Amino acid sequence: MHDCGTVVIELPPQKATTPVLPSRGRVRKSQLPTPPQETYTDQLSPSLELQSPTSNLSYAVSVLNSYGRSAGLSNQVQVPAAPTLRAPANLAVHLSSSGVDLTWNAVPPSPEIPDLKYEYRIYRRDLATNGDAIAGQIPVSADAQPSFLDSGFEWEKTYDYRVTVVTVVNRPGGPEQVEGDDSSPIRVVAHDVFPPATPTGLQAVFSGPGQKPFIDLIWAENSENDLAGYNIYRRDAGGEPRKVNTDLVKTPAFRDSNVVPGHEYFYSVSAVDAHGNESPRSEEATEIVPKTQ
Repeated sequence: MHDCGTVVIELPPQKATTPVLPSRGRVRKSQLPTPPQETYTDQLSPSLELQSPTSNLSYAVSVLNSYGRSAGLSNQVQVPAAPTLRAPANLAVHLSSSGVDLTWNAVPPSPEIPDLKYEYRIYRRDLATNGDAIAGQIPVSADAQPSFLDSGFEWEKTYDYRVTVVTVVNRPGGPEQVEGDDSSPIRVVAHDVFPPATPTGLQAVFSGPGQKPFIDLIWAENSENDLAGYNIYRRDAGGEPRKVNTDLVKTPAFRDSNVVPGHEYFYSVSAVDAHGNESPRSEEATEIVPKTQ
């Protein structure tokens, strides 16, 4: 633009507060009045957005004096004219051992436009730092109940989640993105009360004759990221299981040297995570320590 195009709005000037300046001495810059900040929101009509949805709108400001004269246009800014969709509604959340599962009502897309697509963007705000992070982004589709599983959070923190629809415009120089309105936020207290999976594949093997008797236990390793270790339980025939380890066992193997010849032992294993949640005990594995010959 070399001249002012379509006038969007004319605003009266705001008056700056007049500071009390010292009667003597130099006036410091900090004592001068601060120019007031002018703001204006241009509400675009849907018809304007659809006239040329992949083009840009240019804005500039011109200051007029009392005679209607101007010194010219300000610097110019451009924003995409792409249409935005309304905010998703009914954002809901379910906390599980897998993560934070979010669902919301689908937003109907506008008529298909070349070089233009829509995506849901999920924001996660950490209330401790008040910092926002993009938890994820998924395409807007015909799915009536969109969902997203967030596994990138930290346990024992509180978060606010919100969802917005992003309009992505494909341009030769790279895509441009325009965000719509946010959904109402929903708060999640990420308290970990979910135990690890029950260990599987437990086997018990006697050491063999000619050695001090012991029983080796092995089982399949758990895959949880927050796994802290395992507890080992043993019982005699007809007895109740008792834990035999003092500290958590860090690897999926354990040697029980406190065994007596001529006894049969029944073993089970549980997994424990970093927050102290313990899984159910595994299926039992049994082994007999032969009598000494």
